[in-house]
Amino acid sequence: MYRDTKSVDPRREPTDTPTSIRPAVKAHTRFLGIDDAPFTFADKTTAVVGAAVRAPGYLEGVMLAEVAVDGADAQAVIAAMVNRSRYKEGLELIFVDGIAVGGFNLVDIRRLHEDTGLPVVSVTRRAPDTAAMVRALKRRFEDWEVRAAVVLREKPLAVRTAHRPLYVNVAGVSAKEAGEAIRISIVRGNLPEPIRMAHLIAAAYRRGESRGRA
Repeated sequence: MYRDTKSVDPRREPTDTPTSIRPAVKAHTRFLGIDDAPFTFADKTTAVVGAAVRAPGYLEGVMLAEVAVDGADAQAVIAAMVNRSRYKEGLELIFVDGIAVGGFNLVDIRRLHEDTGLPVVSVTRRAPDTAAMVRALKRRFEDWEVRAAVVLREKPLAVRTAHRPLYVNVAGVSAKEAGEAIRISIVRGNLPEPIRMAHLIAAAYRRGESRGRA
């Protein structure tokens, strides 16, 4: 598999994660990045964008779907979006910006891996405060325990980049392999290009143009 042993802290690397990624991730590998569009909690739905990118930064196609704000349909909607897309063929891995879209509409990355047959890696710039997330879920949702179980099941792993570390959860791929996939898909900064592109497209879809840095 990958030869890079510096992508993650080996003390935190899981040893029982099944691996379904191809034997090697190379330049020009196709990844999918997923992010949601800006929204308000007065909105009933928000868009979710998938950017199919040939590493490191060639955009090949875009997917679009709608999820309920604070709903419970994110995993099913994203799985259906990926499975029906002609861009699915050749995809090696799905990057998701965090484990929630549209507020607290949680993405169960293990189920997403099972339903698409593709490895899934959630990525955040900062270590998630899972305790704060659980408190917020408890205040807002009758089914908070179900949602909290998804949050608490994942144990974020720190992945080193050329700049600051990223924090990932993995399904169907090892943390070391996720680190290598992140490394070859970064063009500038420390965010994988598929997520960066999905973020920009989603913002423009909602606002007419993207704003700020991604």
